[in-house]
Amino acid sequence: MLSWDDFDAAEETPQKAKPAPQPARAPEPEPKVQEPAASYDSAPAQAAAAAEATQSNGKVSDAVAEARESLEHLDVAPGLEELEMGASRIEVDDKMMINCRADLNQLVPFKYDWAWQKYLDGCANHWMPQEVNMTADIALWKSRDGLTEDERRIIMRSLGYFSTADSLVANNLVLAIYRLITNPECRQYILRQAFEEAIHTHAYQYCIESLGMDEAEVFNMYRELPSVAAKAAWSLKHTQTLGDPTFNTGTPEADQELLRNLVAFYAVTEGIFFYCGFSQILSMGRRNKMTGVAEQFQYILRDESMHLNFGIDVINQIKLENPHLWTPEFQKEVTQMILEGTELEIAYARDTMPRGVLGMNAGMMEEYLHFIANRRLAQLGLKEQYPGAQNPFPWMSEIMDLRKEKNFFETRVTEYQVGGALSWD
Repeated sequence: MLSWDDFDAAEETPQKAKPAPQPARAPEPEPKVQEPAASYDSAPAQAAAAAEATQSNGKVSDAVAEARESLEHLDVAPGLEELEMGASRIEVDDKMMINCRADLNQLVPFKYDWAWQKYLDGCANHWMPQEVNMTADIALWKSRDGLTEDERRIIMRSLGYFSTADSLVANNLVLAIYRLITNPECRQYILRQAFEEAIHTHAYQYCIESLGMDEAEVFNMYRELPSVAAKAAWSLKHTQTLGDPTFNTGTPEADQELLRNLVAFYAVTEGIFFYCGFSQILSMGRRNKMTGVAEQFQYILRDESMHLNFGIDVINQIKLENPHLWTPEFQKEVTQMILEGTELEIAYARDTMPRGVLGMNAGMMEEYLHFIANRRLAQLGLKEQYPGAQNPFPWMSEIMDLRKEKNFFETRVTEYQVGGALSWD
């Protein structure tokens, strides 16, 4: 076996070698002239020189030869123009939420610290569906008398709507919103949100698969069940224009169209359409039924609450930077959108709860949705439309803050944050 001691000994007692003959003294090299620093314009010439040097040392493959030939004809002007070489450094005042000409590749300096903080909070709250144990849910779902028909109806409807709704939101983020929001720290959060929407869709699929449901029936529910289809159709209506790759902001009309989209997806889809289903499933979890499904919905509700708050902040920032967009006529239109969303969610509540179930009924849900609609209007600086509306489900506010709720569904501690975000002091 090789020993380091033997290695050291070998180093100390080298074999004596015969003295090599002294080579003839080479002539003194001429002093080198310092070459100028390489520039972008000389890149093709350098590539050609490298190609010649390699060819002198050995033959290259045809593919390498083609690559080098392509570089010889490389025009770097378009790239330099895009990068604005030599442009001054970005200042905070150069940044804007929309229609900004500043370099979007430079994350700092931050202008909207709240957007960066939301990104960090989203990362700290990371979770995955497979971490949730579904054993008890599977046994309860398969048992004949474990759930009532009304409770099964709620679970099916909720998974049917949400399995599609989060995909619609993700598509809108990726295909429309990300391109049109011209602030890098907000874009950073949008990327995080898009990933979370994928996790939510994964969670619904995990629930559907675990419970042995008919996947085609559940995922296609938004095209078959009127109360689900109406909400999906309303959301899709507000992304058609922005989904056009030729659409751009820069005019008052186009900027207002972007605002409509943000209101539709943040304030209505995520801020109203999700709340009936969330409260139904979480009420089931409070009764120690379908605790695995309820635990995942609790994590999703926490994520969606952050998405909603981010969207409201973006809308209000655009209003602040572009006050000419927030006309009385446009405010009336936004109010109308909130009320339409509320009516659609009330219709969904009546469809999913034809009778009282889980300590709630359609009348209580209507009161709750009036309360939620008032909050959305107030967050946007608009007048409340349902005077005196109260929250009949105060426990929903507690569930949104996971730090207050320990072992809420008797499954595990739900104060869930990734290790890198925890303090050990």
